[in-house]
Amino acid sequence: MEVNKLKLFINNEWVESKSQKYMDIMDPSTGTVIAQTPCCTQEEVELAVKAANDAFPAWSDTPAIKRVQILYKFRSLIEEHLDELTYICARENGKVWEEAKGDILKVKEITEHACGIPSLMMGESLMNTSAGYDTVLYREPVGVFAGIAPFNFPGMIPMGWMMPLCIATGNTMVLKLASMTPMTSIRCLELMQEAGLPAGVINAVTCSRNEAEILLTDPAIKGVSFVGSTSIGAHVYKTAAASGKRVQALTEAKNHALVLEDAPLERTARGIINATFGCAGERCMALPVIVAQESIADKLTGLLVKYAKELKIGPAYDRTSTLGPVISSSHKEWVLNWIGKGISEGAKLVLDGRAVKVDGNEGGYYIGPTIFDQVTSDMTVGDDEIFGPVLCIKRVKDFEEGLAVMNANRFANGSVIFTQSGYYSREFAKKTDGGMVGINVGIPVPVGIFPFTGHKQSFFGDLHAIGKDGVRFFTETKAVTTRWFDDAEKNNKNVSTWDGSL
Repeated sequence: MEVNKLKLFINNEWVESKSQKYMDIMDPSTGTVIAQTPCCTQEEVELAVKAANDAFPAWSDTPAIKRVQILYKFRSLIEEHLDELTYICARENGKVWEEAKGDILKVKEITEHACGIPSLMMGESLMNTSAGYDTVLYREPVGVFAGIAPFNFPGMIPMGWMMPLCIATGNTMVLKLASMTPMTSIRCLELMQEAGLPAGVINAVTCSRNEAEILLTDPAIKGVSFVGSTSIGAHVYKTAAASGKRVQALTEAKNHALVLEDAPLERTARGIINATFGCAGERCMALPVIVAQESIADKLTGLLVKYAKELKIGPAYDRTSTLGPVISSSHKEWVLNWIGKGISEGAKLVLDGRAVKVDGNEGGYYIGPTIFDQVTSDMTVGDDEIFGPVLCIKRVKDFEEGLAVMNANRFANGSVIFTQSGYYSREFAKKTDGGMVGINVGIPVPVGIFPFTGHKQSFFGDLHAIGKDGVRFFTETKAVTTRWFDDAEKNNKNVSTWDGSL
């Protein structure tokens, strides 16, 4: 059967790439090819940039209230096509049905936030800043932005975090979609066309890092939004900033949760299982490390093993599956190597997911839930991002030691505490390095009106994604000071004034 070859989206047209190189898009649940996407040429990337640059003057001059009408329509179309988009996301990414649905609903949520741009872009003003002078501060669009998206959230990141706020504020965009998972965004772009998207406002390509490098240096690009690995994120930040661009680079994580002895253990354990093994651990807000107070560590470990064994491993689009595959055969090998490394480092393997088989889907990239206990500070398995269904348990004597263990990690996307103590909750919120903090919340990702605030080596830049930070990232301020002169004053004439008499 002939495999569908995807096209580029440039100037509101679906363009067949002139490149002879195509990349396979796999169904991780079966290990079969479902489509191919082009590794486009540098010239095609440049065409996308030109289309966005040409579209910017008219789009930025369009009133904000009119710009968001398109997003209103897009939001309605997401609701109308929710099951279709969920299936596409599950099939190309491997996350199970409810997780894929959540991915798409995040697009809807942040689009709704972007529809408030007429208010969010409002500036400030003061009359009589000095005698006869008035000052107004405006927020204005910046120009063309590049969005470089990862594979793990095919809808939420490119079509939620990057696109809506960018175009609602009057900018235009070139999206470099993840070559492993471009189909969800492609379908969303078709819906944007249906909603009335003008030509050139959004453009999308798939290519390798070599062709995408132009997005970091092209003078027409004014800013770059990136999500991916720390090594690539650091390169993006350094290169794009050196070219005078604003950058937000969201990178790796190794989120820790501190479980104190007063926490309700059964409820806590179930929350940890969802946070750790959801999306097969392939999310930067996963919870791959538990720092357990020694007094309850044995009982907590037993509960985690018990509940992890209850997960149903299967195809992503089987609505009864609760743990799907990882993204690719190479990533499966990566995770398996990490499990082997944890064993060689001396961690105690209390649940081994390496030998899992899914009947009828033997070619899929499945790894069962895997749990290490007795992980210590000298083991890399507990400090480096694995991005898979692997949980590490570190043991500590008390709150102070647990906090120190957590803050010693070089990443600081999120951090969590499970406790019934108001004192320790408050101390944790003040002293943790994590940018997004959960108190009895395993995945402390805020709703889209708040920014996604990673710290340390989990983020490079000044303004985070979405929320008011996102609005500021995609706009620049202009202060206008005004003074008016009437003709009499301008001509230095003496003007009599009415004294109130008739």
